[in-house]
Amino acid sequence: MGLLECARRLQLALNTVKRYARADRPERMLRVPRYRASLVDPYREHLRRRRAADPAVPVQHLFEEIKALGFTGCLDLLHKYINQGRAGADRSHVFPRRLARMILARPDNLKAEHRGLLARLTAACPEMTQLAAVAEGFAELLTPCEGNADGLSRWIVKARSADLPHLHAFTRGLDRDRDAVIAALTLPYSNGPTEGVNTKTKRIARQMHGRAGFTLLRHRILLG
Repeated sequence: MGLLECARRLQLALNTVKRYARADRPERMLRVPRYRASLVDPYREHLRRRRAADPAVPVQHLFEEIKALGFTGCLDLLHKYINQGRAGADRSHVFPRRLARMILARPDNLKAEHRGLLARLTAACPEMTQLAAVAEGFAELLTPCEGNADGLSRWIVKARSADLPHLHAFTRGLDRDRDAVIAALTLPYSNGPTEGVNTKTKRIARQMHGRAGFTLLRHRILLG
């Protein structure tokens, strides 16, 4: 039965059915709840410790305690925060895209709290530890120098030894275009300015679509 027919019979959106059909295991379907920043967030650790020590502590007592610490919200806000389960988590939720950005960012560009969070998350399981180490090793190759050609070969061997299938696909792509990759990692030259001119030319052409001919496009490019 096709996915469209499944969507009709289940009365679900087609994209929802596709997401279920593509999941290779149930864990893929878990979604982290999206919460906005709350006035209770600065007192989450205090709430977690108090509820761990005394699970039956009344919310009114917790409200009075954090109010003495500087909380400016209302009791209903605290009730909602606790009912959502946000006070009992050992750490705040992190979305995969945010974690990916932290792994791929330069360490110097990360705030101190983000560096600490990244260290805890990458130490949570062997796969994350391997991923962070491999990403860091590849980042070191992005500063062009002559020794990066051998470094790339060593990095590919290391990446393939890790149990990370998506990285294996990446290394196959590097192998297919090895000469261009080595040139990018060893030479100080870049085609970035050329690509920038191409992008600018296409943008101007889209802006003028149906309004003017080649002569005006040429003047805009040469004089712009």
